[in-house]
Amino acid sequence: MSVGIEMGLSLGPGAEPARLDLEELLATRLLVQGNSGSGKSHLLRRLLEQSAGAVQQVIVDPEGDFVTLAETYGHVVVDGAHGEANLQAIAARVRAHRVSVVLTLESLDMEAQMRAAAAFLGGLFEAERSHWHPALVVVDEAQIFAPAAAGDVSDEARKASLGAMTNLMCRGRKRGLAGIIATQRLAKLAKNVAAEATNFLMGRTFLDIDMARAADLLGLDRRGAERFRDLARGEFVALGPALSRRPLALRIGPVTTSARSGSPKLVPLPAPADADLRALILTRSDAESGPAWAPAPRTPPTPRATPADLMRELSAYRPEPVEAPEPMSEEEMRAGCEAVLRGIAADPDAGGQPVAVVYQDFLVRCRMRGLDGESLSLAAFRRRLGVARAGIDETEPAGEAEGRWDEAQAAAAALPDEVQGLFLMLARAALAGEPCPGDEALARAIGSRSPGRAKRLLAYVETRGAIVCRMDYRGNRVVALPALGCETAPGDPKAPVGDGKAPADDKAPAAEAKSAMAKSGPAKSGPAAPEMPSLFAAE
Repeated sequence: MSVGIEMGLSLGPGAEPARLDLEELLATRLLVQGNSGSGKSHLLRRLLEQSAGAVQQVIVDPEGDFVTLAETYGHVVVDGAHGEANLQAIAARVRAHRVSVVLTLESLDMEAQMRAAAAFLGGLFEAERSHWHPALVVVDEAQIFAPAAAGDVSDEARKASLGAMTNLMCRGRKRGLAGIIATQRLAKLAKNVAAEATNFLMGRTFLDIDMARAADLLGLDRRGAERFRDLARGEFVALGPALSRRPLALRIGPVTTSARSGSPKLVPLPAPADADLRALILTRSDAESGPAWAPAPRTPPTPRATPADLMRELSAYRPEPVEAPEPMSEEEMRAGCEAVLRGIAADPDAGGQPVAVVYQDFLVRCRMRGLDGESLSLAAFRRRLGVARAGIDETEPAGEAEGRWDEAQAAAAALPDEVQGLFLMLARAALAGEPCPGDEALARAIGSRSPGRAKRLLAYVETRGAIVCRMDYRGNRVVALPALGCETAPGDPKAPVGDGKAPADDKAPAAEAKSAMAKSGPAKSGPAAPEMPSLFAAE
């Protein structure tokens, strides 16, 4: 069940609520862009407040604006002044205890901020596999930590920070980390970090280069790019699977907490006194002590929390009790894993990935839904993935093929895992008397986009004696399965996916072949006739 949070109202007719799918956001990433004063921090605060009770949150805050979340929502504030080794250890404990934290870096200069953020994000990324729980990782002012070009900081600090941000956006999803980055200018943000975002919220901007990049990410033309100049404070254009499939203008809703620093407002100047203004500011008053040349005493800095204090605070943290969900039955667990498997099989990006990589993605998706994905071994996953990519299920088909499906599965078990789905796809077509699938459909069954690879694997299965392929006089392919004593109807090898209709003239021979097979079973093939009879037709 997906969890939706309301970000605000759309600016179109009707002003309908604009909702963000939190579960989809955990599987993707979000990029927020807008000039200073456009409402980026307000947007992030709205997202964090609405999702505070549903998911763990980690905020990298360079200006200390989000520390006020601790008072209302119980976030633990971590000062970035701790050493890099301490920050890595704290980040590992944060993942282990699932504590929502705010890493405030306001007391550090820019280079120290980059080093602290790199250490903390590295600790989150390198946590133990058993602690890979879903978490939102929000990075404000991301252009500081992932700059597009070298600046005044050292190359070592820049590379460490950029590497940590790249890991978060490129590889964090498999570890349960959903990156949410906000920047004032896309031109200042590293392209390999911005390019990994799937969801976008674009606010007000004025520079042509930033408008062009924002319009390119949203798929807008030049005229659409001009809209970014007209957006008011708190108005954004959203696009992405977690937000909207088409560009959607929306206005962010209100928040309950506020930042410690707000927008500057005009305050009336004090009325001039009768005394000389020059003497008023240069002469020491009676309340001030010491010689006139002595500087004013400095306020002692606030003592920083030590790692031991932070450890005691983390140990004393007790989240609110949550009712444990009822344990799933075996049928529900199996159905959930099957749904995740079919979702991966339908994902076009997973087609060209190795099976081991796809299996890790399967385990993460199952863990996010509370399923025991490890109950399915890698070998079983490889076979089930091939069956799912073939677009069939492993239940017994009805009709004339009833009772034969066990034989087909037994024959498929003798073949390598990567071609079992292809064989079962051909077996189902043969048992149902349907046309032979085309090369594109066979390629999809093996998780490939190459019809040539499908042909090579088809030839390999034929060398194993599991199938026999032939072409009729019209150029249509017929595949016979000796172990089942049946064959497919003629089908066009170049037919697109979903087009499996047999030629009208070939329906009668296919029906005659099925009738002969039902009466006498497999028989020796006779001499070739002009009509290219079935390989299993009676003599």
